[in-house]
Amino acid sequence: MLRCLDFLRAMDLPGITLRVVLALVCGGMIGIERAEKRRPAGFRTHILICLGAAIAAMTSVHLFVTMHYYLDVARMGSGVVSGIGFIGAGTIMVTRRRRVKGLTTAAGLWVVAIVGLCCGFGFYEGAVYTTIMVLVAEVFFSKLEYRLLRNNKEINVYVEYTKPSCLEEIVDRCHMLGVKIVDLEMARKSGEDSASSAVLALSSRQGAGREEILQALAGVEDVITVVET
Repeated sequence: MLRCLDFLRAMDLPGITLRVVLALVCGGMIGIERAEKRRPAGFRTHILICLGAAIAAMTSVHLFVTMHYYLDVARMGSGVVSGIGFIGAGTIMVTRRRRVKGLTTAAGLWVVAIVGLCCGFGFYEGAVYTTIMVLVAEVFFSKLEYRLLRNNKEINVYVEYTKPSCLEEIVDRCHMLGVKIVDLEMARKSGEDSASSAVLALSSRQGAGREEILQALAGVEDVITVVET
């Protein structure tokens, strides 16, 4: 902790001003990166969450230090951390290709709330350092992740077939194409006793492309339909 900032940790006007301004800046810096990527929770949302968490922390400190209410100072902060999950859950969605999106934004909202608590409790160093690390993770690590996974091709395929035995041939063809089966869900088609279906989540790092995979699976005997979902 920086001793030179000790005079700003008191619950007076300069200390409160620094807490609020720092929460606004930290929340805005993290939120502007999300806004640039057109995420549902953007600039203003992150600022409001960070400010709200900071106010909750300051209220707890004020009640304990100034009003002399003997309560658990950390209780309101723990409520903020738990309650932010409701907002974060609203940013998570499953696409039509069965992909989960919004987890990074939800995690960012959770971190922003904790940064706001750090500001409200006067832990300025933790708030600043965490904001910097979050920006590094979102800006630079995202580019690194893209470079590492740019050759990784993912595809979800819906397959309809008449005999369950053809699934073995489907698996063999995927292996021949250098395609990994990440997930497999089977279901019997309603209304037709002899027809069944399966949804395969396939990953091809350096293997075949989408068209080649679809053509190979469509060529399996007893397969009726092959469609990318």
